[in-house]
Amino acid sequence: MAYPIILAIESSCDDTSAAVLAGGQIRSNVVATQRVHEQYGGVVPELASRAHQQHLIPVVQEALRQAGVTKAELDAVAFTQGPGLLGSLLVGSMFAKTFALALGKPLLAVNHMRAHILAHFINEPRPTFPFLCLTVSGGHTQLVVVKSPPDMQVVGQTIDDAAGEAFDKTAKLLGLPYPGGPHLDKLASTGNPTRFPFPVGAMPGYDFSFSGLKTAVLYFLRQQTAKNPNFIQENLPDLCASIQHTIIQTLLRQLQRAAADLGLTQIALAGGVAANSGLRAALQNLAAEKGWAVFIPEFQYCTDNAAMVAMTAHFQFEAGDFAPQLVSPDPRLKLT
Repeated sequence: MAYPIILAIESSCDDTSAAVLAGGQIRSNVVATQRVHEQYGGVVPELASRAHQQHLIPVVQEALRQAGVTKAELDAVAFTQGPGLLGSLLVGSMFAKTFALALGKPLLAVNHMRAHILAHFINEPRPTFPFLCLTVSGGHTQLVVVKSPPDMQVVGQTIDDAAGEAFDKTAKLLGLPYPGGPHLDKLASTGNPTRFPFPVGAMPGYDFSFSGLKTAVLYFLRQQTAKNPNFIQENLPDLCASIQHTIIQTLLRQLQRAAADLGLTQIALAGGVAANSGLRAALQNLAAEKGWAVFIPEFQYCTDNAAMVAMTAHFQFEAGDFAPQLVSPDPRLKLT
């Protein structure tokens, strides 16, 4: 059977994206970001939905143009079913369903978290099955044993805040602009990561917890700024480095424990926080010590994008895993 040509739509949060996969390769991956949320310090769901409505058709048109593919040549239309913001998911799913129905093409409903993991198969090098994936994003932190594209088992996850939330919320406490994670990462590169020790949450098994860190940083800053109102400005790089070091140590402690217990040496990193330079460097250092083979997607495939949706849809197309027109978005969709 010839490789399918698939149009994929991603609209789970505040990035509108469309991609075309043909011949088993990504031919285009167009992303429209939403700047409207910066003034609010976080994503406003209603504004995100409206922005998706504005961006989606131009983004799809550009993805098809860049790929050199016409609507008639498509074999299927894929979309992110969940998890994510309900309003945002509705915009993407309704467009995909209508587009597929008008063209007489089958639908493919994709799990956003599965897509983050299968982004590793867009380009070489690719991990071999089974492998252990640490998925770290603004809304999720998971440890997943990946036995095959459809066969994944979540063995650990956050019990409160996700790692991406911890980055953004502590960055906000430091007065950094939204999204705070990248700004914190940049400042951390010039700071001392051990100057301000913050607690690494104690968790059973392979689960994560970051709410205690946020609280510890809040109380510490209140205490110090009461003594010196300029404390944050005078110590900003060291504060960023210390916070980032704590988050990374929390992630890698659980990853190391799971890898040892499960006997896995193929280690993958996925999700938006996989773009964090400190996490990438720390993981590579730990991998050299443990003898792991580490896989991290290109930067453009770490953050929310439709290419990872298209890659996942490709596997589902091969397996005959199509969705009916009555399929609905699910903001709490589980990976397994």
